[in-house]
Amino acid sequence: MLTRQGWALAAGAVALVATGRFFGVLELFVLGAGAMALVVIAVARTALVRLDVAVRRDVHPPRVHTGSPSRIELEVINRGPRTTPVLQILDGVSGTRGADLGLAPISPGAHARAAYRLPTRRRGIVVIGPLDLVLTDPFGLTSLRVRGAERTELTVYPRIDHIVGLPETVGHDPEATEQAPSSIGPSGDEFFALRPFEVGDELRRVHWPSSARFDELQVRQTELPWQGRVTVVTDLRVPDQSEEALDLVVSAAASVATAARRTGELFRLIGTDGADSGFVPGNAAYGAVLEYLATVGPSRSDRIDPIVDTVSRTSLGGALVIVSAGLGRHDRARIDAISSRFASTTTVVIDRSAWESSTTPDPENRRPTDVVVDSETPFAAAWNRAMVARRRRGTVTRAGVLR
Repeated sequence: MLTRQGWALAAGAVALVATGRFFGVLELFVLGAGAMALVVIAVARTALVRLDVAVRRDVHPPRVHTGSPSRIELEVINRGPRTTPVLQILDGVSGTRGADLGLAPISPGAHARAAYRLPTRRRGIVVIGPLDLVLTDPFGLTSLRVRGAERTELTVYPRIDHIVGLPETVGHDPEATEQAPSSIGPSGDEFFALRPFEVGDELRRVHWPSSARFDELQVRQTELPWQGRVTVVTDLRVPDQSEEALDLVVSAAASVATAARRTGELFRLIGTDGADSGFVPGNAAYGAVLEYLATVGPSRSDRIDPIVDTVSRTSLGGALVIVSAGLGRHDRARIDAISSRFASTTTVVIDRSAWESSTTPDPENRRPTDVVVDSETPFAAAWNRAMVARRRRGTVTRAGVLR
């Protein structure tokens, strides 16, 4: 209960009393006795205070992308019969010194609100709390801590760049209803089946004879739409275990996956740490992928072979995207060996200059078809430029092989 100042004053008081007693100096004895009395009064005052408060702490929003704002909103309610004294709110925040707020006295039954922003510059989990309400005496000799709230978390997803999707690919898809047509969009108009009416369906698609028979509105379901497939290989092997390089790799992979989801394509995220999302069908699975990307760390594996073998065995057709900050010649050869299984293969190369300002772009180990991210070209600009050029050249052939 005593603070450092309180212990120091108590020790000084004992020393003064002992010195005054030993040397017979009344003034020292009186000073020591007065200091000790002050410590005793402060302890008694703090001990007699009864705090009956409730604290509600909310994170708004609890999940954000890198750089997006998020904040803590606090509400302190006085449930006791007396006005609260001046309190100090201490709330820990990982990676920072935490929040330190002063709280004015609160009348019985009243409440006070406060808020502060959270750090979102880096992806990851920000741990907040526990939150303590601290009562101190006017001299700072004693303190009383009351636990107001336990720990909570803020999830910071990687930055998502708005990029264009991959050009529409064709080719064998073992789970699709048919091969994707080359001249028609990703949905058909031929009759496939009947299904119950849902809010938002067009009335012209209602099949009235079947609706009368089933006593429920039935809608004509057209040919099942063909969904493209994108396999994103995230190379977590980064030079020097650099967090900055890893953030760039993860952000690029998340952006490609989000673009595929936005255009209605299924995507599969594979990491060199062995993680494999499978082809993601819904929002819940997409959220799980973002959670993984928010917390994933550098991979300790030094070879990409196991992941390439996994992709070769389990994926066929669609697009393959590899995002890496350190592809070697052996890695290139392994990727080239499986490229023929996909309609298109795109390699995103994160140059060292993208995260180390002291270096210059390195043209070694690059190919003209690579999407290169460096100090001069951020990922979104490099990707969009490459995809626009690919559409203009018409590199996706009718057979589904990238020439």
